[in-house]
Amino acid sequence: MIRSRFFFWSMNKRIVIAVDGHSACGKSTVSKDVAKELSLIYIDSGSMYRAVTLFCIRNDVNIEDHQQVAEALESINIQFSKTEKGQTILLNGEDVSDKIRTKEVNALVSQVAKISEVRSKLVEIQRSFAKTESIIMDGRDIGTVVFPDADVKFFLTAKLDIRTNRRYAEMQEKGIEGSLEFVQSNLQERDYIDSNRKDSPLKQADDALLIDNSELSQEDQLEYILNIIEKQIREDA
Repeated sequence: MIRSRFFFWSMNKRIVIAVDGHSACGKSTVSKDVAKELSLIYIDSGSMYRAVTLFCIRNDVNIEDHQQVAEALESINIQFSKTEKGQTILLNGEDVSDKIRTKEVNALVSQVAKISEVRSKLVEIQRSFAKTESIIMDGRDIGTVVFPDADVKFFLTAKLDIRTNRRYAEMQEKGIEGSLEFVQSNLQERDYIDSNRKDSPLKQADDALLIDNSELSQEDQLEYILNIIEKQIREDA
């Protein structure tokens, strides 16, 4: 599937595409695919929260002590880098792309992500990416908080059993231990924490398109989303 979709670059306009949704619903996969098709910069906001979580784990930062976490942020530098293997995330210069996907990080990331000081710091960094580039960013508050004026917004979801199987398969592929029961319980807990936190809770933006991809193939979802983006950009031109 290769079509010319670069008509809007000729308008000399930077665009922002926001992709929000529940855990394990394929946000990063489709966002990477869209970025490749449209030559956008892809930013995985969730990996930034995971990087902060990894730093806290490594340095014995008590995540229940929000002041201690806030102070730790001063020692954290997060960057993204493109390599032959794809885009990587750097924590203080170290490639932690795989290290942030462990069961230990999975269990704590929602607790870290709900801390206001963490969200404020990372939102500032996330917004800076769009000042010079056209981007697609996925997360849980991109269309509601980070980029409320994004050019196109999507909210992805899928049935819990589908998401459980997807995350379990991903863990097996990466050699990460964990049962189906653990994965499902973790997803339910993260859904609850993400949706009920006081600061920037997970919710669908009023102008975001809801996509339940339980029965959609990766290819069909990508084609559908690309068509929506093309239509929206043409209407706004």
